[in-house]
Amino acid sequence: MKVVHTKKGAREIINGWKSKGQTIGFVPTMGYFHKGHLSLMELAKRKADKVVISIFVNPTQFGPNEDYEKYPRDIERDLELARGIGVDMVFAPKKEEMYPEETKTWVQVEEITENLCGRSRPGHFRGVATVVAKLFNIILPDIAVFGQKDFQQIQVIKQMVKDLDFPVKIVMAPIIREKDGLAMSSRNTYLSNEERKSALCLFKALELSKRLVMEEGISEVATLKERIREFIQGFPYTKIDYIFIGDPENLKERERVELPLLVALAVYVGDTRLIDNMLIEG
Repeated sequence: MKVVHTKKGAREIINGWKSKGQTIGFVPTMGYFHKGHLSLMELAKRKADKVVISIFVNPTQFGPNEDYEKYPRDIERDLELARGIGVDMVFAPKKEEMYPEETKTWVQVEEITENLCGRSRPGHFRGVATVVAKLFNIILPDIAVFGQKDFQQIQVIKQMVKDLDFPVKIVMAPIIREKDGLAMSSRNTYLSNEERKSALCLFKALELSKRLVMEEGISEVATLKERIREFIQGFPYTKIDYIFIGDPENLKERERVELPLLVALAVYVGDTRLIDNMLIEG
């Protein structure tokens, strides 16, 4: 497994593979791997000749009061896990390599960034779209794999790829969960033991929403949202950021339940902001 820290070094390796007609599968990450990350690498490995991952905690997608400085990092552990999967190259640049000077050009995807995390984290998706565009230009992947847990991010990247004519196929991989249902996340490490128990409210609320739609036949989104709100508020240490119920393609809220339906949640458990979602497709 090759580990490179510069754009020039990455491009030299990629160009060598491309010259032999080999396809590139890419998984962009911020590191501190769990089984969810590894599942993305395994999927990329099945779909491409060479697998490249990036490890970069991108400062431009964090707000001024968010957790950029304390975001968990363990590069040596990450490299060992990636090596075990059979990753071919790790691109692990420093901030100065990705942003050598003040950024004056940004990628801004409109409309689908207005709801969900875009509403509560202004500028977040501008940072995400910009860094992913930069990474695509460096790695030149044929496919790129993202996890469903970041559903809005996937829709933003798909829109960017379509609008800017990136020759890359975006693949969505399913959410990987702990045995009790909690979606795997690097931020789960922030949770105390008691907060960890309350964090299950997200997955349980999603299961509840599916039962209310599929078994009880709730048809009004406002009613569904209120039932979910009451359920989550029954758990200690929780504060709801948003409950989104709407169209999974354009990410606009609906008044009435129609399938397919995206139910997406962001909830603070203690000081930790967690997200999760479920597609109800019938």
